[in-house]
Amino acid sequence: MEEKKNIEVHREEKTDSGLVGATFIKYAAYLIIFFAVLWFLINYVFPMFS
Repeated sequence: MEEKKNIEVHREEKTDSGLVGATFIKYAAYLIIFFAVLWFLINYVFPMFS
């Protein structure tokens, strides 16, 4: 006779809220720098050519 084995695997996904926060701050800083450079170009560099 054949024995049936039931194996249950429980996985818990743990999210590190500190890591999520650090990643958010990093990408927010990238966006702020990008928009600051864009603002500088629009206000100071582009008017030189017109």
